[in-house]
Amino acid sequence: MYLRSNPSLKSSLMAKQRKPSFLCVLVLVLVIVSENVFANAAEIEYISAVGDPGMKRDGLRLAIEAWNQCNEVGEEVPHMGSPRAADCFDIYEASPQANEKNCSHCKYFPHVLVHRVTEEDNKLGSGEPFSGLQSHALYNVDLYAAEKELYLGSKCEVMDDTNPWQFWMIMLKSGNMDTYAAKCPKNGHKIEPFGPDKNFPCFGKGCMNQPLIHHDYTTLLGPNRTTLRGRFYGSWEWDADFSKGLVGNNSYYSVSWEKEIGKGSWVFHHFLRTSTKYPWLMLYFRSDATHGLSGGYHYLTRGMSKIIPESPNFKVSFVMVTVTSDVTRYSEMIINPNTSAWCHADNLNVCPPYHTFPNGTRVHRSDTAYFPYAAYHLYCSPGNGKNLEVPYSLCDPYSNPQPQEILQILPHPVWGGYGYPTKQGEGWIGDSRTWELDVGGLSQSLYFYQDPGTPPARRQWMSVDLGTEIFKDPDQTAEWTVSNFEHPYT
Repeated sequence: MYLRSNPSLKSSLMAKQRKPSFLCVLVLVLVIVSENVFANAAEIEYISAVGDPGMKRDGLRLAIEAWNQCNEVGEEVPHMGSPRAADCFDIYEASPQANEKNCSHCKYFPHVLVHRVTEEDNKLGSGEPFSGLQSHALYNVDLYAAEKELYLGSKCEVMDDTNPWQFWMIMLKSGNMDTYAAKCPKNGHKIEPFGPDKNFPCFGKGCMNQPLIHHDYTTLLGPNRTTLRGRFYGSWEWDADFSKGLVGNNSYYSVSWEKEIGKGSWVFHHFLRTSTKYPWLMLYFRSDATHGLSGGYHYLTRGMSKIIPESPNFKVSFVMVTVTSDVTRYSEMIINPNTSAWCHADNLNVCPPYHTFPNGTRVHRSDTAYFPYAAYHLYCSPGNGKNLEVPYSLCDPYSNPQPQEILQILPHPVWGGYGYPTKQGEGWIGDSRTWELDVGGLSQSLYFYQDPGTPPARRQWMSVDLGTEIFKDPDQTAEWTVSNFEHPYT
């Protein structure tokens, strides 16, 4: 898996050079602006930073969102509403009617499932008012989606002894970009139409469309009606016909979830497929901040993280099965064993200026004897950096509403002290395991640019994400399962 700090975004250099591949990532979304540690409960008592520690709560809180390349909506899918939806419900034990001594139906229907978000809520689209909607957002599809997320959050919100929380978030994103439409700002500034640009896939007008979002609401199944199961699924091809299965060259995604009442953890099964028209797709499972900004987005969000972790003192625990790995202001660890280091002594423009070892020793990238070049796939600098160290490579200026900085690392012994993969193949297909990662320690040691003469910035991580990116490679599939996600603090 990967650890990242923002949704999967890649640099312009990567778009030019990178061999098509797919990544699976644990993402951290960084806001440059608590001290948490993972410990054995027998040794130190802790409170979870997430609302549903270990994903064990029967009454699921789950939402889904979709974005275009520059983290906006752009346009809604006809008859699908704004690309935000939720599956939030509570479970109650069946009880006898007021005039019954014994419960005649309890044997056959022992539990009652009550959904908090209706189909009408989920299908809301721009132009349709709802409680709390700001008037200026009613006909603006981008603002409407952000407001709709807050509305769904209010319906899903769970109060507890510390802070209220709302839901886990599934995030979808397409890397298609229509440069002639000029919908995406460059390093945060509006631009004029340009092109063509081979760095970004686009089949023509409409290539930045949102996906279909179909929803099988969670229901009770099984002989004893104790199995909970639901699903979100769809495609970026609006004419895709799923009745015949995955036939033809169509994109596809699916996130299904299942749990036995009163037992174990929710298991989330993810599937993602690219197509000729949509070769660059992303699918993440996120724990976002319950208030404020998160995920690299410029809108208020809702989520699962009640406590915002700050580097260096926090860890993350979860189970990943049959997946890849990626650490990411974006920092990412790419665990696809087919991915090699671009950072070399003779290619310093894609190396971070410094590497810091766990003992605090810092070495410059020009130190060929001690700098761990093989630990880095790529580093790219923010487009608004005023004093970047030469040589440098700039990040893709269009993938975010603001400039971005990306650091991609590879399995290497220098990361072993933080619990990360140390050699190629670890965390990849065939190596399912439970990971306990010192995310805070690692993220604190990584290099991120700051202007000279400014004090060191605090690193607060507003999103922790697990997921996959298939980068400009049509007809590829990725499939993985996540459960038991936990983020404790003392």
